[in-house]
Amino acid sequence: MSTTGERFERAVQIMARLRAPGGCPWDREQTFDSIKPYTLEEAYEVLEAIDNRDWPELTGELGDLLLQVLFYSEMAQEAGHFSIDDVLDRLSTKLVDRHPHVFGEVKADTSAEVLRNWEALKAEEKKKRREAGGGEQAKQGDGQTPGAEHSVLAGVSSRVPALLEAHKLSSRAARVGFDWANIEGLFEKLAEETAELREELNASSIQGPAGTGIAGSGKPQISAEQHERLEDEVGDLFFVLVNIARYLSLDSESALRKTNRKFKRRFQWMESRLHASGRGPEQASMDELEELWQQAKRQEHA
Repeated sequence: MSTTGERFERAVQIMARLRAPGGCPWDREQTFDSIKPYTLEEAYEVLEAIDNRDWPELTGELGDLLLQVLFYSEMAQEAGHFSIDDVLDRLSTKLVDRHPHVFGEVKADTSAEVLRNWEALKAEEKKKRREAGGGEQAKQGDGQTPGAEHSVLAGVSSRVPALLEAHKLSSRAARVGFDWANIEGLFEKLAEETAELREELNASSIQGPAGTGIAGSGKPQISAEQHERLEDEVGDLFFVLVNIARYLSLDSESALRKTNRKFKRRFQWMESRLHASGRGPEQASMDELEELWQQAKRQEHA
């Protein structure tokens, strides 16, 4: 029976063989940039397997995600930057250093205390990197204001999905007390932002899409200036909704993914009913589509 270490070493050796002369032509052609899209894809497939509670699928998807780590590490070793050993050493050191309540003498009995300690340790690590002259320069191009590395929001990447970024930004701010006292304040803010969007729509004389279908598919004709103002108001609405999810300890990304799947499932049920009569959604009236939509909802709960 192989040990975990032996299994990991075998995977590392297989990756090295694929990249070596005489290995796989496709693997040998890849670069850091060409692999990036696959990394995002594999991460999302991990999330989907978790949402579906598909444990056999999750096993494979986690392997695919680990492959990304091995791929990057092998390419970095070939270029003389670092190796998988450096990655593992860095990870182990970070886990030990950031858990002094487990591996040291620091006391932390609650998750809140752990998070406070975690943020303090991360801030100290950043300070040491700045003093050493490394690690921060590369982050200046990440949507941060120059000199903003002292901010509690420093380190929140603008390259992650927008809902996740909003969650992280508001969570960081909440940790230093910048948060609503109760959820009613958030609903009041939601009503306020909704009213502002309606005002902007009225000022722009926009009544909404003119297309047909469940949610409409037409595009109103608006100026670039109107587009920017509306985008700003809709963005504010999204940010409040993310804060409501955060306040309820919900993951807004996960919630939206589930709603996306629910919409897809119901819409495709509608399509199947229409196709049975030789038609498509574009050939049905709005009233018929709405009735089918309600049927789709009812049949899910039957």
